[in-house]
Amino acid sequence: MTFSAWLGLLAICCLGAMSPGPSLAMVVRHTLSGGRLHGVVCAWAHSIGIGVYALVTLLGLAAVLKASPMIFNAIAVVGALYLAWIGIQSLRSKGGMQQKLAAGKPSRLWEAARDGIAISLFNPKILLFFLALFSQFVLAAQTTVGQGLIVFTPLVVDGLWYTIIAFVLSHASVLPRLREKSQLIDRLSGVVLILLAMRVIYSLL
Repeated sequence: MTFSAWLGLLAICCLGAMSPGPSLAMVVRHTLSGGRLHGVVCAWAHSIGIGVYALVTLLGLAAVLKASPMIFNAIAVVGALYLAWIGIQSLRSKGGMQQKLAAGKPSRLWEAARDGIAISLFNPKILLFFLALFSQFVLAAQTTVGQGLIVFTPLVVDGLWYTIIAFVLSHASVLPRLREKSQLIDRLSGVVLILLAMRVIYSLL
């Protein structure tokens, strides 16, 4: 892989990571409910899911999944149900950020990791993103180093971006103000997750 090709890959990874969506909502929720460490754990767990999709694309399995509607649709349905479940919990504040803060009990680290990796693995939009944009880079990655860059560039970019988000939100001058709006943020993240779940199901009809 040439340096210019890698720069193109890096640019696409940055744009993909920075686009707002349910991943951002999840990192925000865990940062506010548990603090900086929880946000960072959620961020890097999410990036592992991104790395898995990059590896799947490199191995050609993404095209196989897309060509197998039953398997792809099953993954999409499971993901949509999971997103909807988290969204409903957020709307009801059952186990959500607002309730945990009120009880003085932060979310657990394993919950942050679970939600981080699940929000990436169960989001079919991410699979389609890699399938649509990464094929050109896979063809250019003829060496082991190039193939490693295909996997680790999106993983590291995603992890670093959401780590920055977690650090900014957990700053001493920012976190208390955001926590005052925890119920509103819970509601908004719930709506985002439910809308995404509905969009996924609708796209399968």
